Amino acid sequence: MEIETITFGLGDSSLGMVLVARRSGGICAILFGDSEKALIEDLQGRFQAVCLKCDDPAVAADCLQVAAQIETPARRAAFKLNPTGTAFQQRVWRALRDIPCGATASYADIAKCIDAPKAARAVAGACAANPIAVAIPCHRVVRGDGGLSGYRWGVARKKALLAREGAL
Repeated sequence: MEIETITFGLGDSSLGMVLVARRSGGICAILFGDSEKALIEDLQGRFQAVCLKCDDPAVAADCLQVAAQIETPARRAAFKLNPTGTAFQQRVWRALRDIPCGATASYADIAKCIDAPKAARAVAGACAANPIAVAIPCHRVVRGDGGLSGYRWGVARKKALLAREGAL
C-alpha cells in the first residue's frame, strides 16, 4: 500500500502563523498557530501514517489565498476542500459553509439545519474538530444567546474574524 503524501506550507497572516496542507483531493487543513513547531505538531497529530512534505510551490499559493481571505472575508478562496471527518462532521462542515460572510448561527441552528435538532452539543464537537479554519467558517457559530464561545484557534482570533466580517 502506498503512503499518502500531504504537502504543506507555512505563512504569516494578521492573525498569526498559518499552515495550509494539501492532499490529492484538495486542502485538508488550514491551521492557525503561534509557532512553526506547534503548527507542524498539530498537523502530525491530525494525519498519522502519512508522508508530510513542506514547501510545495502550489501550497505557497494556497497560503497566499488564505491570507487574502483573512483580510477580505467576503472573498472565498478558490481551492477545493478535502477535510477528513466522520459523516456527521462532514454534514456540519457543509452547513457551516452556507453561513454567509457577516452572519452567525448558533449551534442549535446548525443542528436544525442538518436535521438533527437535538444535536447542538455534537455540532459544537464537530466545530472543534474542524481541520480547515476560515474556509470552513466555524468561527461564525456562536452560543444561542449570541455570545462568543470557544474556538479551536483561540477566542481572540474568532472575535477578530467576526469583526472583519462585520458580524460583531
